[in-house]
Amino acid sequence: MLNKPVLAESLIVFVIVLFVHAVVWDRYSWCAVALAIQAFYVQFKWDRLLQLGGAVFQFRTAANSGLLPASMVIPLLGIAMKERCKSAGIVYFERFGIVVASTGMLVALFLSVIAVGITKPVPTNTCILTGVAGSIIIYTMKHSLTVSEVIEVLEVLLIFVYLSMILLYLLPRCFTPGEALLVLGGISFVLSQLIKRSLNVIEGRGDPIDFFLLVAVVGVVLLGLFFTVLFIFMDSGTWISSMFFHMMTAVLGLGVIMPWLYRLIQRNPLFWLLQFLFQTQTRVYLLVYWTFLAASACGVVFYQNAKRSSESKKHQASTITRKYFHFIVVATYVPGLIYDRQLLYVAAVLCLAVFIFLEYIRYFRIKPFGQTLRHLLSLFLDERDSGPLILTHIYLLLGMSLPVWLFPRSCAPKGTLSGAGALVPYSGVLAVGVGDTIASVFGSTMGEIKWPGTKKTFEGTVTAIFAQIIAVALILIFDSSVNLNSSYAWILASVSLVSLLEAYTTQIDNLLLPLYLQIMFMA
Repeated sequence: MLNKPVLAESLIVFVIVLFVHAVVWDRYSWCAVALAIQAFYVQFKWDRLLQLGGAVFQFRTAANSGLLPASMVIPLLGIAMKERCKSAGIVYFERFGIVVASTGMLVALFLSVIAVGITKPVPTNTCILTGVAGSIIIYTMKHSLTVSEVIEVLEVLLIFVYLSMILLYLLPRCFTPGEALLVLGGISFVLSQLIKRSLNVIEGRGDPIDFFLLVAVVGVVLLGLFFTVLFIFMDSGTWISSMFFHMMTAVLGLGVIMPWLYRLIQRNPLFWLLQFLFQTQTRVYLLVYWTFLAASACGVVFYQNAKRSSESKKHQASTITRKYFHFIVVATYVPGLIYDRQLLYVAAVLCLAVFIFLEYIRYFRIKPFGQTLRHLLSLFLDERDSGPLILTHIYLLLGMSLPVWLFPRSCAPKGTLSGAGALVPYSGVLAVGVGDTIASVFGSTMGEIKWPGTKKTFEGTVTAIFAQIIAVALILIFDSSVNLNSSYAWILASVSLVSLLEAYTTQIDNLLLPLYLQIMFMA
């Protein structure tokens, strides 16, 4: 029997795909529609494999495979970016958008082929659909990409294959297939871009903050892989191992990552970063304000843990308590978006690196803080943290930051896009900071009418839509760079569709919702 919430989620994704391609219809639209149809069918094969335990790796069990919603994110982002940059006359980034879309389609198709290949008996109809979709995509790529672009797409696919085999083996139950597609596909693309730019360094070309993001992401991932392999052969919880961890972190940071960044930006990375952070008085005020908010977040963690100690060792943080952090993140990002987006961009990269590094310390039980972090963060675990890693806070940061990092600055000469595109950097704030938070709080406290097959409520979803519309009105008041040009109906439709997706998806909503809202705004 078909799962009704999965069908509803799939229907919402199909509507978003059709909405986007109603505005942007070209040869890639046929590829996207074909990919969506075959992903819909293959998704049920993945779900069956997960239920029967027939998947090659151990995936997160409290959710469906999520293949369809995840498969469409990267292709739609690439297509929307291509159209925005084409209208701005920026050929380089128009071609880059085509490469992004082609890469997303090929990686999603590969994951579908894996599911079809390990399903017994072989699903004939699904095989035919996958073959037809693959033929359409490969035919379009053949007539759209240059030889160098084809090599770039295949390079990302190769990295994705090897990265998936390594990380899905080392990190069981941390991802669903869809989440693995998004996270590992994104890391693979970042690594490919870093290799490409490192081999083609031209002095004065490229924005240092873009290089900073690429090096930081690849650096922390390689650091994690190195220590994971190392601690297979030694106990990570001893003082000797902990000292070795800190020493090797310093060696790899100062001996590999810093010289790599120096080669790309052609200046001392530390001096550049300090100069960048304290360049203006506004940045100093923002940094002081963000430090206060970070201290407040730490205070919430310590207070809740003290409350657990005094009440019961089984005490877990409530939904409303966990949403405190959403409010703090909104208070962090909104001033940055209004006053200094470049500073917010760099600060978010630094925060991501710190979060991942602290997770390494917790996971490997590195002294002196590893065990303490395990105790403090265990209070905020939910069903999505079923693997060895705690990723929900990192997903929250990514969901807020990805619209800022992926904003096509080069295709927006005045620093902002026109119409609904002006709200692209605010996608994380609206979808996660406002919509998801309000839906959870009001749904859990006052909601009575549940959406069929889910725990989410009708009242929570409707309240989330109204809250996001009010937030858009406040953005118009306080951010003078935002000019919507009468695109209010599109904004309402975008917010409503993404709120409905939040009600039905079992994937990590902190990661998925901002990306879909960004796609709708960019289209």
